[in-house]
Amino acid sequence: MNKKVLCYEIIGIFFIVILGTLLHFLYECSGESQTVALFAAVNESVWEHLKLGFWPAFLYAIIEYPFIKDDTNNFLIAKTTSLYLIPIIIVVLFYTYTGILGSNNLFIDILIFIIAVVIGQLVSYSILTSPQLPMIYSVIALLALLVITAMFLLFTFSPPDLPLFMDTNTGEYGIPSS
Repeated sequence: MNKKVLCYEIIGIFFIVILGTLLHFLYECSGESQTVALFAAVNESVWEHLKLGFWPAFLYAIIEYPFIKDDTNNFLIAKTTSLYLIPIIIVVLFYTYTGILGSNNLFIDILIFIIAVVIGQLVSYSILTSPQLPMIYSVIALLALLVITAMFLLFTFSPPDLPLFMDTNTGEYGIPSS
């Protein structure tokens, strides 16, 4: 076990959860800044809430890289996997429990967010401390990272007409009209 890397991944859990919580309110507090809209939730859709895990995890990966790069393997693969895993876990668990209960519960939503972040960081740790994978996996990870990043940026302003992107309070999509 690489205790240094594990420590950084655990610190990342707290960083992501705290920053993600702050991002929930940042758009409104910013006076509805279009720049802030790229990174913070702009409405109550499931998609917009996925940003609360994605962007803090993305930022934390950038922050931690210089500190752990010499102690790890597969950094890009690990972080890209985590950046996909966190939203996937949130979506699967959210729609599963709301399908069963018929509505959502704030406490369960927050718990799911935390669980997704914990799993994402632990999977990242596992990949970071695994033997070096072939370079093609890093190339694929980079392409996948570019795709998901572009989706989070694009769908803020042009969300698809799908339930995942619909504001549950207003029935609208994307940035609320003033």
